[in-house]
Amino acid sequence: MGQRPLRSTAGGNLPSELGRFIGRGGELAELGRLLESSRLVTVTGVGGVGKSRLVLAAARAAAEGSQERYCDGVWLAELATLRDPALLELALAEALELTDHTTRPPRTVLAEHLAGRRLLLVLDGFEQLVDECAGLVRELLRRCPGLRVLAAGRRPLALDGELAFPLAPPAPEEALALLAARASAADPAFAVTAENRAALVELCARLDGIPLALELAAGRLRTLSPAQVLARLEDRFALLTGGARGGLARHRALRTAIGWSHELCTPAERLLWARLSVFAGQFDLDAVEYVCAGPDLPVEDVLDLVGELLAQSLLVREETPAGVRFRMLETVRVYGAGWLESLGDAGRLRRRHRDWYVGLATWCELDWFSPRQQEVAALVEAELPNIRLALECCLDEPDEAHLGQYLAGTLWFYWAGCGRLTEGRHWLDRTLEPADRAVEYETSRLKALWVLGYVAALQGDAAASMSALYECRDGAAQSGNPVAAAYAVHRMGCLALVSDDMARARELLGAALEQYRAAGELNSNVLMCQVELGMALAFLGDLPGALALCGEVREICEERGERWTKAYALYVLAYAALDAGRTQEARRLLTECVAINHVFHDLVGLVLALELLALVTVAEGDAAEAAVLQGAAEPMWGGVGLQLFGSGYFNAPRLMCREQAGELLGAERYAAYEAEGRELSREALVGRALRDPAERGAGGVPRQAGRPRGSRVPRGAAAEQPQP
Repeated sequence: MGQRPLRSTAGGNLPSELGRFIGRGGELAELGRLLESSRLVTVTGVGGVGKSRLVLAAARAAAEGSQERYCDGVWLAELATLRDPALLELALAEALELTDHTTRPPRTVLAEHLAGRRLLLVLDGFEQLVDECAGLVRELLRRCPGLRVLAAGRRPLALDGELAFPLAPPAPEEALALLAARASAADPAFAVTAENRAALVELCARLDGIPLALELAAGRLRTLSPAQVLARLEDRFALLTGGARGGLARHRALRTAIGWSHELCTPAERLLWARLSVFAGQFDLDAVEYVCAGPDLPVEDVLDLVGELLAQSLLVREETPAGVRFRMLETVRVYGAGWLESLGDAGRLRRRHRDWYVGLATWCELDWFSPRQQEVAALVEAELPNIRLALECCLDEPDEAHLGQYLAGTLWFYWAGCGRLTEGRHWLDRTLEPADRAVEYETSRLKALWVLGYVAALQGDAAASMSALYECRDGAAQSGNPVAAAYAVHRMGCLALVSDDMARARELLGAALEQYRAAGELNSNVLMCQVELGMALAFLGDLPGALALCGEVREICEERGERWTKAYALYVLAYAALDAGRTQEARRLLTECVAINHVFHDLVGLVLALELLALVTVAEGDAAEAAVLQGAAEPMWGGVGLQLFGSGYFNAPRLMCREQAGELLGAERYAAYEAEGRELSREALVGRALRDPAERGAGGVPRQAGRPRGSRVPRGAAAEQPQP
């Protein structure tokens, strides 16, 4: 008869923590709660993210705090070095310090040993034997009611009752604390200082906060400054080598840590991983299927392969305003990019990536003039890192400059409508740099020119705007392109509008509208032209004409579901309502205007509406609140360009508000309220602007009956008023 397995008298085999456990307090507490409610908890995450350390910390906490539940100890089985499935049960028996020389199957020995015991079994590094490990854990949990399992791996075991705990890199402050602690351990003279803090923060960000990468980088800080480490991160896998002597092989270098996951992938998974490296930031399944599929990677297989990479923690799934999207940690992406280069396929994949995003931008431009406008804005915002890559790809190929011009021009709605003027200007300038002009692609160049003229005008750069628009107009005449000519004339009228030349603005904008109609063009740009003509008429005193034009735009926008242009129409309608003394109507129109512009991050529209709303607030008698709104709005112009375009017409509401509120409050109190406004975040400012006047007091200033003196907005003489 064989010998019965010996019961160990020890309380477990957990190794002592050699280095101080930094951060992860929230994750540690959550892991403890999960262990209270489930018999199987699996921490998942990419290589080097800190799964093993977190699991060991949780295991130590369990051993110290749940002695009754784990009266037979907490035991660790490290499985990373196993390749042969037949050794799995033996490895667990060895970890549990079992000795059995009978011919009984090791699984039987394990089950019998654990059947009457209450303990926590910790499994680390099981992914290369995931199916075998899952089968064993399932049987042990079924036969051993006092057993709980805490596992760490790239993917869950996929068993009934399992609770998965995806582990993300630590928060930025925790990442910095970890880097500093490890660097101090390696070099006691190391310290975070005012001089090196920014570089260290950037280093943490560049390494995605991955603890393994940070610890390896900390070792380099013994001989290199943080700035030098940053400079050498172009080849992060060569730099971050040399982990602690005696550590697991997969932890001796960042390349090894990520390579560990790579080795465990199937050939198809490795190929998809390599091809996914052409993406930046988030991406969706449609993009993956278009860019990555091919004869050697059938499109019908891509979804399942994405699921496998997701299960292995090589991809992260994220819920966003643009829908479900995926993301690869930068370190994982760089590893895949190296493989893609070695396959000699990087150039082709980058071009496919570019083509997808050129097509996406085209559809987004069409969808902008629809009820899906907000979805389009969210989508382009989410895809911006990939759009930047696509633009860079166009610029890298001299023969494809026209594609860059087309892409940069097609995104006019995003640059101008979603608060991206500066970035739009950057890409438009760059794509228009090449001197060579291919006649067959002149349309793309003309579009980029009028969009550049538009963006520059909104930034207050009249010289650059006029130069681009004249070039567009002349080019359109030479090539016989009436649509491009209409856009050029329109934006010349826009430039005249913000330059206070209202007579010329009226002339050019009216001509552009006629050209648009002759060409059959109808979209947000055309409606904006009509709104801008309404602005010019309002400033010239023709309020009935302005109301007719902007009322028509409002109706069309509501019919089409267009909101961005509608907000500007509401601004003009509010201007007219305030001029007529209808402050309640003006407030209602402006609060809707503010809400829409905030959704689209349109700083130009938002700050114009806030300036006018401040004047409405004075007209209502609340000078203190008006001063707060003025103070909050003023700094926003720094993100747009020259304040109020240097325009006396657009500047008039602010000057009048300052005069009237200052008269009611006094200079000292006005300045205090204005300073209070400058401290508000944009979210807080918008919330305050949308608040019902009945919900707030009058800031210590008695409300006035009727309309305050001079509440009518000045028009013709406004251009002559000096700016404060």
